[in-house]
Parts: sequence; structure tokens; C-alpha cells
Amino acid sequence: MTDVALQAGSPEIPDKLYFKIGEVSELLAVEPYVLRYWETEFPLLSPKKSGTGHRLFRRKDVELLLRIKHLLYDKRFTIEGARQALQLESRSPKPRIKSSQQELFSSDPLPEIRRELSDILQLLK
Repeated sequence: MTDVALQAGSPEIPDKLYFKIGEVSELLAVEPYVLRYWETEFPLLSPKKSGTGHRLFRRKDVELLLRIKHLLYDKRFTIEGARQALQLESRSPKPRIKSSQQELFSSDPLPEIRRELSDILQLLK
């Protein structure tokens, strides 16, 4: 995957466990119906659903949505072209990219697991 999250003008993704569709919509500057449409067109995108049916996006979903938006809006790919590009990227090994705040792609899942457990602990308090 290319370094979309570090490109100039890309929004910084808050450090949260889950994001509601309105939050993601605001972050990406697209309407919620666009996100729902992309969900039907891109099989890699699969947000969780709450007990009441609300979409809950994880960080990886938001990063994927940023990539989709980049392919569609900046690179001017068609939906089919963007879908194929994402499928090719998912089959190839992911490069390790570091930012000043965090490592975006890592073969070591422990930092992400620790962060998620910390978020859960905060919710329980």
C-alpha cells in the first residue's frame, strides 16, 4: 500500500478503537451515503455492526477508506480499477512505513493489541 496517510492534506486519524460513520464521513470529507456505497463495492471494506445496526469502523477500515478515496478522487480510477488495484496490493507484501506518531504497517501486532486493550480498559472504567 502506498503511503496515503502521510501525504500532504490527508487527515490525521484519531487514536480510537471504533469510529461511527458520521465521524469517518467528516474525517474523509465525503457524505455517509458515499461510505455505504463504497462498502458495497469494495469487498475488503467490512465495518463491524453494533447491536443496533450502526456501522463501527476500525482504524484499518478508515485507512482503507483513505486509500479508496485517493484512488478514486486523486488518481481518477474507476470503481473497478480501484477494486483491482486494492486486490493486487492486498496480495503483495506490505512495506514498513514509519511516521513520527506511529508505525502504520507492522508485522508485529503487539503494539496494536496493547493499544486496543488499553482503549477497552478505559471504556470499562
